[in-house]
Amino acid sequence: MADICPKCGLPKELCVCETIAKESQRIKVVAEKRKYGKLITVVYGIDKKEIDIRELAKKLKSKFACGGTVKDNTIELQGNHVGAVRDELIKLGFSKESISTSK
Repeated sequence: MADICPKCGLPKELCVCETIAKESQRIKVVAEKRKYGKLITVVYGIDKKEIDIRELAKKLKSKFACGGTVKDNTIELQGNHVGAVRDELIKLGFSKESISTSK
C-alpha cells in the first residue's frame, strides 16, 4: 500500500505539494559585500516549511563548487553567482517570474 501525502491526498510518488510550493515562492537573489570585501550570494524568500532548504543549498553549493550555509531562511553562497543561481533555480522548477535579482 502506497503512502498518502497528508496535504494533497495523493500517493507520495505523485505528490504535487513541492511543485506548487516552488511556484508560489517570492525569491530574491542578491550579491552582498561582507568582511574584507568578500562577495557572497544570498538567496532570500524560500519558505522552509514547504521546501527542504538544506537540500537546495547542498545542490547549489555542489553546482557552483563553493562553500555556503543556511541561516534564518536564507542561503548564503561564497562568491558572486547571482545570474547563475537564478538560472539554476529555474532549472530546479522555480517560476521565472517569482525570482528577482539585483547586483
